Amino acid sequence: MKATSFVRKTLGIETQEPPVAHPPGETPTTFAKKPKLAGDKSRKRDIPEGIWRKCKQCSNMIYEKELDRNLKVCPKCQFHFPISARERIHTLVETCSFEEIDASMESVDMLNFTGPSSYAAKLDQYKKLTGLKDAVCTGVGRIGRHRVALGVMDFGFLGGSMGSVVGERLTRLIELATARGLPLVIVATSGGARMYEGLFSLMQMAKTCGALAYHAKSKLPYISVLTDPTTAGVMASFATVGDLILAEPGAMIGFTGPRVIKDTTQSELPPGFQTAEFLLEHGLIDAIVPRTELKSRLCHFLDYLMESREQRVASGK
Repeated sequence: MKATSFVRKTLGIETQEPPVAHPPGETPTTFAKKPKLAGDKSRKRDIPEGIWRKCKQCSNMIYEKELDRNLKVCPKCQFHFPISARERIHTLVETCSFEEIDASMESVDMLNFTGPSSYAAKLDQYKKLTGLKDAVCTGVGRIGRHRVALGVMDFGFLGGSMGSVVGERLTRLIELATARGLPLVIVATSGGARMYEGLFSLMQMAKTCGALAYHAKSKLPYISVLTDPTTAGVMASFATVGDLILAEPGAMIGFTGPRVIKDTTQSELPPGFQTAEFLLEHGLIDAIVPRTELKSRLCHFLDYLMESREQRVASGK
């Protein structure tokens, strides 16, 4: 190997440095070339689905089993993930105490609704997707020591929309509660009346509220629980006429979207005006209850609301 020489410039004079050679007996150092990484190969590891979930609010990754243990509530920021009607019932009632009613009742395409997809096709699609026959589960179960008529809506079935079957199931549940002297709890989540059924879906608003009036006349309590979202015809009917109106944190509650309201009223809307926190401050709802506390709080409210009725029954009045 040739010795390396350097040229040094000093005050415009070039001087030749003596050549630098390796010490005798030593071989010059050689460096292996670094292999190039293939550009088309990703270094990310494939994570199987169903193990981790990213929180929509805080962006933290949450272990699915931890999320299930916490009733689908983020342990970092307390964001409430949506849950199905079956999951909700499981979190509220005592084990094996829930008896479903009217489970075989199904919607039909009475108006022969046509569009990009027929109503009948939509119903079949969501039945397979959710395992439900419509957007509400109704029945009788035990919460704490109280037998309760319980209705739970499922947003996963056509956005929790209220059609004839949803209205009829809820009405029958309310009438059953009145006949048996039971308190009533309805957990609402819905995008409103079901457009595929036209006027028939709007009639359910009056029907459910009429049944609730008879229930109230019997001096039986009705607790309404509003979850994200509860809007339109459901919010404007049975969901907001409870003796107690509870809501989950951060739930969107309103009749219509903010853009429509702004265009109609021609005024600026206050920030967060359709959230549970805003409506608690302005008196529409009575309490915001986290999902992890809902069962214990319902037990407390039912103890209080049913105490006077139990005393009247005991005294024969």
